[in-house]
Amino acid sequence: MLLLIDNYDSFTYNLVHYIGEIGWRAEVVRNDALNVQEAMALNPAGIVLSPGPCTPREAGICIPLVHAAADAGIPLFGVCLGHQAIGEAFGGEVVRCHEIVHGKMGEILHHGTGVFEGLPSPLRATRYHSLVVDRATLPDCLEVTAELADGTIMGLRHRTLPIEGVQFHPESIRSEHGHDMFRTFLKTLETREEALA
Repeated sequence: MLLLIDNYDSFTYNLVHYIGEIGWRAEVVRNDALNVQEAMALNPAGIVLSPGPCTPREAGICIPLVHAAADAGIPLFGVCLGHQAIGEAFGGEVVRCHEIVHGKMGEILHHGTGVFEGLPSPLRATRYHSLVVDRATLPDCLEVTAELADGTIMGLRHRTLPIEGVQFHPESIRSEHGHDMFRTFLKTLETREEALA
């Protein structure tokens, strides 16, 4: 089972749909409906943190859940707000973006790692955000996997743990290769389950 934390966002069920098309079932739980211990007791194979309208610190259990997933080695994928929660959980700062974007297409330059493995660079993706992870505060344990031409971070991953996020919305119909990104993330869950079997 994949645990999907809903940060009160309309895109949450787009994520559920994408995940279902790839063959996984997502259990959707609001970010304030349970505590971290209750979330971990569900024994998820993986966790997805949805987009949302607030800051990571206002997003219920998201930041402590990133820590719990890290401690347990559970794969975690963050989208938009979920991506920002990853950055903040490991010591980065989330700051105002130089522009507020709502449904704007962006050219995403990436390094072919993590969820971007095998995908063309650049690729076009839909952005909805006013906050970003500040590159100057990025901790050593996180690496940038994708960015805009101006250096704005569009993707992060942990260097040693199966934790990754993207600032844009791969689940948006206008984003390129969204299914491929989710398929790659979900493969990490399958690999982990096989190793634990």
